[in-house]
Amino acid sequence: MPVNLDNTAPLSWKNATGDDDTMLQHLQPNILKGHVRDRLHILILQFADASAGRAFLSGLVPLMKSAKTALEEADAFNQHDTKGTPYVGVGLSKLGYQALGLDDVEFHDEVFKKGMKHPDSVAHLGDPKKEQWQQEYQKDIHAVVLVGDHDPDPADARLAEVKALLTDSITVIAEETGQTQRDDAGRAIEQFGYVDGRSLPLFLAEDLEAERDTMDGTDVWDPFLPLGRVLVADPGTADSGTDFGSYFVLRKLEQNVRAFKAAEEELANALNLTNDDRARAGAMFVGRFRDGTPLTLQPKAIGHTPVMNNFTYGEDAAAHKCPFQAHVRKTNPRGSGKFQDPEVEKLHLMARRGQTYGERTPGVDPESGVGLLFMAFNSQIDQQFEFVQQLWANNTGFPAHDSPPDPGRDPVIGQGSRPPQAWPLVWGEDGTQEVPAPAQAVTMKGGEYFFMPSLPFLSSL
Repeated sequence: MPVNLDNTAPLSWKNATGDDDTMLQHLQPNILKGHVRDRLHILILQFADASAGRAFLSGLVPLMKSAKTALEEADAFNQHDTKGTPYVGVGLSKLGYQALGLDDVEFHDEVFKKGMKHPDSVAHLGDPKKEQWQQEYQKDIHAVVLVGDHDPDPADARLAEVKALLTDSITVIAEETGQTQRDDAGRAIEQFGYVDGRSLPLFLAEDLEAERDTMDGTDVWDPFLPLGRVLVADPGTADSGTDFGSYFVLRKLEQNVRAFKAAEEELANALNLTNDDRARAGAMFVGRFRDGTPLTLQPKAIGHTPVMNNFTYGEDAAAHKCPFQAHVRKTNPRGSGKFQDPEVEKLHLMARRGQTYGERTPGVDPESGVGLLFMAFNSQIDQQFEFVQQLWANNTGFPAHDSPPDPGRDPVIGQGSRPPQAWPLVWGEDGTQEVPAPAQAVTMKGGEYFFMPSLPFLSSL
């Protein structure tokens, strides 16, 4: 049977047959399920010769593996502690397809075709003008290669194999290295110190079963999304019906840790928070405490294992616990506000695969040089990534609710002028105080939109 992108029940990769199984064998990893890659290398490439570029890409295929193989390896690790092989992923920008002489490959995503530097995207996202981006990212970008593994040595060795395939006509215009940051409990955190990556859409039956049975359940918040929210028929080989890819968003987001922590202190002081309650200031910015405890469920961090995700804001409709503008409420509203339908909202979510970058000195809060390599897979960039950034994070009026003032921008990733915002004085009680919004502590340094094509497409080059 043909692959059903509008599936109302999740796909079981272990029981997949026919076209579903072939699709998994033709699909790149990291799309349907994040690939473990505590060390991640990113190469940003530019091609000067079409034939050399094609040869390089087809030469990468023996170093890559399929989504099916990656899932089998992850299962073997969980069952028998057997380590898998490094991950290699490849994406092409629209300019990259043109540089390879593939102008006839027809895409329907207008945002992808224009690219992230296009004035429309810059305006929609509130991004700095491209002249303000990191110099390397101001150049025409043709391809991205991701190389990662749980351990540094295999990732570094596979990167060396990738680089050995480069020729003089292929320029590495930027190279990034990401390394997972962890707190004292071993949880993955972002540079501001908050647990990251807990709330993600799930596409596979096995992952949903694990969420239901080994995490905190799915009876309140169901993270399932159909395949059509992440997969797109590969336009380079679309006639096969089993070759799929995904639109890939890459953004380098620099984080000013010192400024963010100063803002936490300023909010705590403005609200006269004392003792353990001072941690609630940062939690109101993010929507979770540093250990991942959702602010809408608890007034303080409780160190729950696993990190809780089975919740909505139904019991906090007036935002007396978690402010409307909190980062995780802005970017995954879960039915927040007066006019929101959770099932419609979910269709705007994306498969995020971020990775922290930059060296940290113990005891020092850096102002620059560290941040997040934001990565996400989409089937419609304008209805997923750009929608979330423009109409949720940057929108001072979202989510709409009964009483003023408007929530304001997302205090973490919102871009644009920042009007004052109202914050709950006491957790769970009516009564707010308006405080100047925190200064922007996240700066977009550059990025691009790519398409991650199928393995048969890359082999055919």
